[in-house]
This record gives sequence, structure tokens and C-alpha cells, in this order.
Amino acid sequence: MSTFTRITPRLPVKDFQRSLAFYRDTLGFRVNLLWPEDAPTFAILDREGVSVGVFVPTPEYPVQIGYAELYLETTKVQSLHAVLKGRLPIEWGPEVYSYGRREFAVRDPDGYLIIFTEETSDPPTTSEPGE
Repeated sequence: MSTFTRITPRLPVKDFQRSLAFYRDTLGFRVNLLWPEDAPTFAILDREGVSVGVFVPTPEYPVQIGYAELYLETTKVQSLHAVLKGRLPIEWGPEVYSYGRREFAVRDPDGYLIIFTEETSDPPTTSEPGE
């Protein structure tokens, strides 16, 4: 049987340059691929083994910008929160949940929810995610 080795969500976006800047400059992703070279409308960005793609819908590929949640397992969630809270609005958290995770969330420029999470043995600080 095949082994799955990676997943790269591809998110349709309204403003390609704005989304590229958000993932690159705010979250620290590195641009791995831009296509087409002369006037890019598609990119794959990577950071420490995590990838995300962003693209502008076209008449040939007329998908709608919708809803998605990216659940990024990370380390040092509280340190990341301290850095990001000065750069963009925090949706919720950081909180510790009964399932043993410390999490907080932000939104990208198109409204996609990005949840940063890490395992913890600290006692819960809230009962429900997103509260």
C-alpha cells in the first residue's frame, strides 16, 4: 500500500501579492515556487516541513474563495503568540484545552483560520476551542 508523505493545502486568494507577503513576511514562510515566472499567480511556500499554496482563481479554474482551517502543530506556541500579537489580530487564545493542547488562532488576509497548536501537560484554561 502507498504511504502518504506530505500534504500541501492550496488556497484560492483575492490578492496574490498580499497573501504572499502575509505567509512570507508575517509567518516566516520561504517562497519555494512561483508560477508563471513572468507574472506569478501561484506559489508554494515552505517553513520547516510545512507547506501552503496560494493561487488566484482564473476563468479556466474559477474556484471560489471559501472557508478553510489550517491546523499547524508547532513548538513554543506562547513565544509565537508574543511575536504575532504585535503584527496581526489574534482570533482567540492562547488557551490550554482538555485534550492536552495549547492553541491560538489568527486569520490570513482571505479569512482562512490558522490555528497554532502544541502538546502540553499544563492544566486546561478553558473548556471549548475558540472561546
